[in-house]
Amino acid sequence: MIDKIAKSVAEAIGEVKDGATILVGGFGTAGIPDALIDGLIERGGKDFTIVNNNAGNGTTGLARLLQLGRVRKIICSFPRQADSFVFDELYRSGKLELELVPQGNIAERCRAAGAGIGAFYTATGVGTPLAKGKEVRNIGGRDYVLEYPIHGDIALIKAHRGDRWGNLTYRLAARNFGPVFATAAKHTVASVHEIVELGELDPETIVTPGIFVKKIVKIPYVPTQSGGIREEK
Repeated sequence: MIDKIAKSVAEAIGEVKDGATILVGGFGTAGIPDALIDGLIERGGKDFTIVNNNAGNGTTGLARLLQLGRVRKIICSFPRQADSFVFDELYRSGKLELELVPQGNIAERCRAAGAGIGAFYTATGVGTPLAKGKEVRNIGGRDYVLEYPIHGDIALIKAHRGDRWGNLTYRLAARNFGPVFATAAKHTVASVHEIVELGELDPETIVTPGIFVKKIVKIPYVPTQSGGIREEK
């Protein structure tokens, strides 16, 4: 019987080797799998390459992982925000490597990894420092830069509902990078707020099929005054 439900975050994440590439869903604070990041911190490990849209906020979650010196490199689109002081300090002191990648390119590079595409050409970044050292080819009278897939050893994503087969649905903007990251990793872990019985999820609403998910773990939530939800601590 297929049952991908883990009893704890630690069980869901499993072993994470030093030097692993970790894909972390989320856009700003929307859809960030806070409980899974905390679990990763507790499990130990170092020299990680983190792939995320941002580079952490404040001193929690990804920022905390950076602050602890556990990350060697970060691949992201928007590393600097008003509260990205942890990233700023590490980067300016040469303690953290940054690969700046346009937002759409991150998504497409991970999609390519999940789809088995060896490389692709895109017009994004042509004529900018982001294309430095990369192959540029003229196709149909327009220049394109060659980009390669981003493969993850593990993906940490936040969904809303899931079943024991690992099928997932998402809530509003929290969907963002989760679905594409799930396809690009060897081991995808999803936190969910609700676990439902098989058949309760309308097949037409399933965004991430269970074939891409190794483990799910339930993280209870509480509603906020603004009508949103946050993970229960």
